Amino acid sequence: MTDEDPSGVRSASTPRGRARRDQLVRIGLDLLAEGGWSAITARAVADRARIRPGLLHHYFNGLPGLHVAVAQRAGEMIVDPVVEALLAAPDTPTAVRALHDLVPDMVAGERRLRLAAELLVRALRDPRMGAERRDWTRAVRGRVAGRLAELCPEWPAERREGTAMLVIALLDGLMLQLILDPGLSVGPALDATAALVGKP
Repeated sequence: MTDEDPSGVRSASTPRGRARRDQLVRIGLDLLAEGGWSAITARAVADRARIRPGLLHHYFNGLPGLHVAVAQRAGEMIVDPVVEALLAAPDTPTAVRALHDLVPDMVAGERRLRLAAELLVRALRDPRMGAERRDWTRAVRGRVAGRLAELCPEWPAERREGTAMLVIALLDGLMLQLILDPGLSVGPALDATAALVGKP
């Protein structure tokens, strides 16, 4: 027995089924970190999970659905902690401190570095992944703009939306810079951005 979720993939409705689906996504993440998207094959996942390859259709509507689920989970691991800390910050200085602490962690270690790089490359090459990334970005921009409306009610909507776009572009840009140069210090960029978006 399965239910469709909004992304078009199926998730099992029982605790055991959800646990199996989660296991398959974790295996997909391991394979992605080890060998890129081409390593996530139905056979490789099935062998590690000790299941029949056909079960991927049951849980994900096939391999492309698993790829989307893996990309979503990788994004949750890499970027979501930064976004959540940013949204929870009561003011700009607290937000900047959170970014100083969390942005370097986005790609800390070989595994996260590989996952982040694979996410960006796949979003550029695969229309479905690109659409998923676009929708995620729009949703996060909306959340940031909404938080700015609470913190800076005197700002016009255009400024809030522009600042939200700048913040998301900053996160994407810093992630790319850290992929290319893992030892890079992001502090100066974060401080400069805080000065740009701070209250006049």
